[in-house]
Formats: sequence, C-alpha cells, structure tokens
Amino acid sequence: MSVTHIVMFSGGAGSWAAAKRVADRHGPESMVLLFADTLMEDGDLYRFLDEAAADVGGQLIKIAEGRDPWQVFKDRKYLGNTRADPCSYVLKRKFIRAWLEARYQPGECVIYLGIDIEERHRYDRAVRHWLPYEVQAPLIDDPPVFRHQVRQWMADAGIEVPRLYQLGFPHNNCGGFCVKAGVSHFAHLLRVMPDRYAYHEQKEESLREYLGKDVAILRDRKGGGTAPLTMRALRERIEAQPEQIPLFEWGGCGCFSGEE
Repeated sequence: MSVTHIVMFSGGAGSWAAAKRVADRHGPESMVLLFADTLMEDGDLYRFLDEAAADVGGQLIKIAEGRDPWQVFKDRKYLGNTRADPCSYVLKRKFIRAWLEARYQPGECVIYLGIDIEERHRYDRAVRHWLPYEVQAPLIDDPPVFRHQVRQWMADAGIEVPRLYQLGFPHNNCGGFCVKAGVSHFAHLLRVMPDRYAYHEQKEESLREYLGKDVAILRDRKGGGTAPLTMRALRERIEAQPEQIPLFEWGGCGCFSGEE
C-alpha cells in the first residue's frame, strides 16, 4: 500500500527543513505540503511558501477554514490566551483533522511536524493529539537538526529568510501575533510593527466590550499574583517604563501539538 507523506507546512523554517528530510527519505512524489491559512499571515509568508515548496518538491496544498483568529474568539465567546488557543484548535488542529479524515484512513498517511530538538516536549503532545494517525518529527531524529543549521540550509538553497524572522520574531505565523506569546513577544511586536500592534489592541478592546468581561490575552504577574493584562495596558506600561518589560518572557507557539 502506498503511503502519503503529509508535512504540516506552516510557513516556518522548521516545516521547510522537515520537508527536506522527508523528501530525502521518501522522495517528493508521495509528499504533500499542507498549509492551513489563518487569514492573518504576514504577506511575505506566501512568498516563502511558494519558494520553499518549489525547492522541496511535492504538492503544495493551501486550505483555509474561512475565519481569522479574532472571528473565532468572537464566535466562541472566548478570548485566546497563554493557557488556551481556540484559534489554532479551530483553524488548524480541528480543521486539518477533518481534512485528513475525509481523505485518508490511518495507515494511509504519515504526518510530519517541523518540531526541532529544542522543543522535543511538543512532539510528545502531538503524538497523542493526532492518534490514530502516525506523527513524526524528522528534525529530532539522529542526527538532530538545530535552528542555526536550518538557517544555513536556507541560505545554501538560496531562499530568502521570511520577513518576520528578519524582524526578530521566533516564528513566521499569524503575522507576528500569537495568543500563546508572552509579554516580551508583544513588546517586540509594538516596537517593530506598531500599526499591527494597534490593530490587535483595538480587536482585544472590542472583544472585551462584546463579552462584557475583564479578559485579556496576557497576564500581569506583578506582586506575586496574576491578573488580566490588556494590550492597551501593556503599551501604556512600555511607554511609561520601557526598562521594566521582561526580556525573556516570549512564550511559544504550539499550533499542532495542543489539545482541547
């Protein structure tokens, strides 16, 4: 029985590197590069997708549920945050599982993720989440591939690094926005993309008003406790005391490994 090798081609450097390993092992003829669009991506991501897919080979398939994260939050009456991400559950995990189940039985395909050795813990969660489908993470196989190596591979292939990476973001998804991100990440978004920050700040304020609740993406951990920290409050805090913002509270994306 032939097996289809499906790489979750998110637009990140890791997913491209994983696809390279899959192509080396199985050839591009049986490979699908699957991209689920959140409709909130940086424009340069689409350039990278096409260049990266052309380099790897295989069939690039772009799908979209039809809503963006803010529409999902409103429809579910719940604002995503560092503890729960209804956006990636609806727009990626649930939507992609439905796409898979409509086309493949377990055993007819293998799912590949761009998780590297530095985030090995995400792989264990992903294996449980995608059952009964088989999941592999080629970058953690021997010899493991580290992020600096991926950048070198990209340079050797003549592929321009995605713009968000060049701007200092750790991932190339959702236009630099992510409800799983920490205070440092949002402070960086404000610094390098103030217009994009302002857009998300306004969307958060609108959703708070719609829900009638004191909710926020971020948490304020000053004083030993926790409380909602809105993007507006964070911006005002940065404007008043930029030196007080944590440097290493970046958080992390986990679109394909979470559970609901």
